[in-house]
Formats: sequence, C-alpha cells, structure tokens
Amino acid sequence: NLYNTLTKEIDEVSPLEDGVVRMYTCGPTVYRDAHIGNLRSYLMADWIRRILSAQGLDVVHIKNITDVGHMRQEMLERGEDKIIAAALEEGKTPAEIAQFYTDRFLADERKLKIQPAHEFPKATDHIEEMIEIVEGLVEKGYAYEADGNVYFSVSEFPEYGQLSGNIHEAELLEAVRVEADPLKRDPRDFTLWKAAEPGRMVKWPSPWGEGFPGWHIECSAMSIKYLGQKFDIHTGGVDNIFPHHEGEIAQSEGFTGEPVVSSWVHGQHLLADGVKMAKSAGNSFIMSDIEAQGIDSMAFRYLCMTARYNTRLNFTFTSLRAAQRGLQRLRNRIWQWAMEEDEQSANGADVEEWTGRFFDTVNSNLDMPGALALTWEMSRSDLSAPTKLALVQKFDEVLGLNLMDVVDEYRTGSEIQERLALRSSLRQKREYEGADRVRSDLEDAGFVVEDDLAGSRIRPKAAWEKLTEDRDIVSSAAEVPSLVNEDDSYDITIGIVACNYVDDLKRAVSSAFRWSNGRSLEAVILDNGSMGETSEWLEDLAAKDPRVRVIHADHKLGEGAAKNIVLKQSLGRTVILLDTSAEICSDIYGRIEEMLDQKDAGVAGPFGLRTDNLHHFHDGEGESGEMDAMQAYCFAFRRSALKEVGLMRESFRFYRNLDIDYSFHFKEKGKRILADASLGVVQHEHRVWSDLAEGERDELSLKNYRRFLEKWGDRADLLVSNRSG
Repeated sequence: NLYNTLTKEIDEVSPLEDGVVRMYTCGPTVYRDAHIGNLRSYLMADWIRRILSAQGLDVVHIKNITDVGHMRQEMLERGEDKIIAAALEEGKTPAEIAQFYTDRFLADERKLKIQPAHEFPKATDHIEEMIEIVEGLVEKGYAYEADGNVYFSVSEFPEYGQLSGNIHEAELLEAVRVEADPLKRDPRDFTLWKAAEPGRMVKWPSPWGEGFPGWHIECSAMSIKYLGQKFDIHTGGVDNIFPHHEGEIAQSEGFTGEPVVSSWVHGQHLLADGVKMAKSAGNSFIMSDIEAQGIDSMAFRYLCMTARYNTRLNFTFTSLRAAQRGLQRLRNRIWQWAMEEDEQSANGADVEEWTGRFFDTVNSNLDMPGALALTWEMSRSDLSAPTKLALVQKFDEVLGLNLMDVVDEYRTGSEIQERLALRSSLRQKREYEGADRVRSDLEDAGFVVEDDLAGSRIRPKAAWEKLTEDRDIVSSAAEVPSLVNEDDSYDITIGIVACNYVDDLKRAVSSAFRWSNGRSLEAVILDNGSMGETSEWLEDLAAKDPRVRVIHADHKLGEGAAKNIVLKQSLGRTVILLDTSAEICSDIYGRIEEMLDQKDAGVAGPFGLRTDNLHHFHDGEGESGEMDAMQAYCFAFRRSALKEVGLMRESFRFYRNLDIDYSFHFKEKGKRILADASLGVVQHEHRVWSDLAEGERDELSLKNYRRFLEKWGDRADLLVSNRSG
C-alpha cells in the first residue's frame, strides 16, 4: 500500500500485469551534482522496488537522465538551459557536462546501494519520440503552434490540476510563476516545443522549425516508450508534482486518450538547518560532503529510514553522526552473532513469524522507520544467533544496508589475533597493566577491542572513528553555549566568520593583532565549513596562539547562525565583527572605544549607511556621524548590549543586508549607529560576492532585503532623517 498523490488515498499496488510491476522515476538534470535531498527521493524509489522484488514480483524500473537542462517551467519560457550554462562556465561542451555529471550521479547511487534502473534513457536520445507525441497532441486539438513554438492548451484538458490541487486559474498562474508570453492563447498554457533563439548551441529540427523540447514532454515520451501506455508506479519528489507531473499527465493522457499511471508517489523534502535544501540557500550538500566528514554513505541511507518518505526530514551532520553510531551498533551486534560458536541452524518458525511482521510493516505505506525499529527489536530478542543472522539477511534485502558485509570487513589477520590472545592471557593472570598496554597499542594501530562476558573481540576502526576528537565541531548555533552573561575577560573580541579564502583570512587576523598596542585582545573565529588549507591553518594558529579560539562548523552555516556562534562565544568588553575582506591599517581600537562611550551609542565603525525611505541605503561617500546602519566589514559594539539587543536573525543565510537588519535591532532599543570614515580599515575584494554569478547575487540579496522590509518596513520613525526632523 502506498499513498497515491492523485487519489489522495493509500492505495494497494495492484500490478496491471500479473507478477510484473512497471515503475518510472524522474531522474536528475545533469548540469551539477545531485544533492542529498534529491538522493532521498531516489532512496524512496529503491525501497519500493526492493519491497516488491523481495515478495516475488518482477520490477521493471526506468529512470531518465535529463540532459537538456531547463529545470523549471519559467526558465523554459525564457529559453534558459542549465546544461548550456554549466558548459560555458566550465569550458566544456554540453554533452561533456551531461556525461560528467551522469557518471557522478551513478557513482553516488552505487555508494548508497541504490539498485540501478534497468534503463537510464537520455532525453537527447529521444527527440523523435517527443516530436511524435507533440504532433499527436496538435492533431487532437490539445496543442497549438505559434511562431515555431508549440504550447499545450490547458483549457482543452479539464482534468488539469487534479494531481496538485491547483485547479483554479489563479492558482495555476501563481504556481507556475511565468512571465506573460504574447504567443500563448492562455497564460496557463505550457511549452511542448520551444523555438531555438539565434546562435543556440543545442537544437533539433522539427515540423515547426529548429528548437528543443519542453520540460514535461521528455518524461511522457520516455515512460511510454519503455513502459507502455499504461504502467503501475511513477515516483519523484514533491517539487515534481506541479508543474512537471501535472504537465506530464496532461500530455500523456491527451496523447493516449486514457490514464497512463496507476499510482503517483512523491517523497517529501529533505531540510537542512530547518529550511528546504537548495544551492541558492547555501545549505545544499552532496555525497562528497558526507565523505569529507569520514562518514559512511550507508549512514545517510540509515538516516533516511528514520522518517517516513512523505514527511519532511531535517538533515544535520549531528543527526547523520547519530545515524552512523546507530548503524555501527547494529553492525557490531551482527559481528557478535557471527562470532558466536553456535552449531544450531536457524529456527524456521521464528524466521517465518518475524519475516511476516517485517513485510506487514514495510507494506504499510513504506514504513521504513517501523522496519528499522523491528530490526532493533529482533536484535534485542532472545532468538538464537543463527536465527538472527537469517533474519538480518532477509530484512536487508529491503533495507539495503549491506549488513552482512561486516563479517568480512571485521576479519583480522593472524598476527592481530595473536596479540588479542596475549591480552586475554594477561587479563586472566590479572596483569592488567600489561593488558592495557597491548590494548593501547592495538587502538593506535587502528583497531577497536571490545570485551563482554563471552570474551574479547577485535575489529578495524571505521573511517569516522579514526577522526581526531580534539576539534570543537558544531552543526548549529543552538549547540553552542552562550557566554553572554559571563564577565569580560578581554578588552576586545575580534569576531570572524571564515570560509576558505585563506590568504584573506590571514591578512585580516594579522592586521587585527598588529594594532592591539597593549590591549588584551582575543580572536574568536568560526571555521564555517572550510576545506583543506583554511581549516589546517586555523588549527595551527589556535595551537600556537592562546589568544585565538577556533570553532569548526561541520558544514557551511547560514551567515546569521555563523555570526551568532561568534557572538555567543565572545568574552571581550567590546566586540568587533571583522570581515575577511577587511584589513586594519592603524590603531582603530581607541577611537572605537571613544565612540561607544558616547551617550546612547550602540554600534561603531567606519562604513555607515543612510536612507531616507528604507528602500535604498547609501554610504554617503565616506560620511561620518550618526547613521541608519553599519556595514559588517567592521561592526563594533559593547558585548553587554547583547543582553538587550539579542542575537542576529538566522533566517539570513546569505550575508547581504544582514548588517542592516542587525543595525535596526540596536536602533529599536534607542541606540545610535555612529560612523567615523577616518578609521583605518581598508576594504579589499569581497570574494564571496565576486565569486557568485550576477543573477545569484541579485536573487539572494533581494530575498534578504525582503526579510528586512517585512520586519522593519513600517519603522521609518527609526531613521536619522525623520528623528532629527
């Protein structure tokens, strides 16, 4: 039984052909790596397939590769192509980009033990099939041609909107978010074939001229070709429901004249830091990010089993490490059962009973959390070791964790076994000091020794167990204790958020200490998911200089959360947030202290901003005096103000406009923002900004400015111009 998005009910999977289930999965658009949120939906499809196969059904599984790169309907309307954009950026042909990321996607699936689809059809290999369907839709009156473009006429398909519930005209227009196209008869209509603009790299001949296919038509063509005009299950993520799958239904049913798919199954979002995972939000992770933490790919598969496929799951590296530990404990139990000298065979009646319970669970709308809980219940039961091993093998046909591999992975050579035997002999003789030395030597050599009533066992350490534990690693600001109520320990805290760009970081840190002039100064630095050289340099700096404290984030946190960690850990009377693009070129500290000693002073720094209407802030060509906001290149305030003003808003994931928002937190409390343009701080290239594509800069900045206006848009009374007038 699976929840069918079309019927809005949990329906039984009843194969159209006896003993055979045909299933189609919307695959990746291969212009970049699939993030782990995408992979969660492919795990859902894998578990559906495994459950059906384990119960004797033949499953024919098709997963397409979209190598024509429009991803959303509104992008298609503008003629944009992600594959071409990626090719231009990386200096490769579109075909090279598509093949490169296809190979990486398939490698990620192998790491997660996702069974390969029986076919991975590519969109570019099926242009003829797409054109055939488009021609059929035009002939039947469901589509029309306009200036080389072909559009599906939504008004001709009354059922349009039933999958998503977007059944009214206003809802459809709001959901698709397209700009008006004068060639369309109805703004709701969507593109089946798009005319190629002059100079376009990837295009094909068609009855309507050179062009390229629409987004939805690809899946209609490939699913019908490989699975026929009727098949059982279509899977995807919830983002596919509208407009992609809604469009697919209209095309396929318009072309065939009857329903094509029996069950539509959709996996919910994987969140990160509490919000939807997306590259533009800066919280998108790929498999290599997990591997860089030394964590087994199977831990992610295990984590995804802890929540129902149709509920949101919040991903953190803390939860992933917890999943790793849970998986490790389960493997250790299997290892223990395999090591037991038990000549019994598995109890057939027990195996049948527990297997029945397991499949009752997974057949109930893909209850993988229940299946995992039942596996643990079985592991703690008084069943014999052979029975447990037989059940693990049966359960793992569905779980897909390769649990029995542990028997070979944990096997050690004769020399290691001899050293373990020596330790056991020493313990029996009560020579515990010698036994401890042997154990310590074995652990240093990369092994784990475990003792229980049955004796001692030894296994190799897992990769994640070999990582050093001396780093201060966090996954969120909430994990970090607040020192706000502690007494001041330093005159000044320099707070820095660092993410790569190690040369910029070195320049900022060295300049801060160079001008301390006898003041007690600490640097609290958040290593915000840096890789390689930056993290290593920070570790070395903290080890050599007691004034430096480094906190490592296990992934790139949003800017608000990252700065809050620095604020919570600061112990200076004055806190100066310093951007890595800034360099202190003179003794600014004395002047900043003077500014903050002024009546009602809240924030001080060199780079102030003013506005007359909250819609445009300007820096005033180096003006000094009272301002409406302070830029975060150098943003100073008394640490005691945090008790009144509070921390930054963590909804600001991108840095832009966060400083303006936080300035208004001070202004709301009656505190002034003071600028002195003569302070010796130089702004260098801001690499986070310059390394972003222009469109992405604009999008992220606009989102943050909207957040600012939502909170402060009606507070013009806080502006300097209004207050002085």
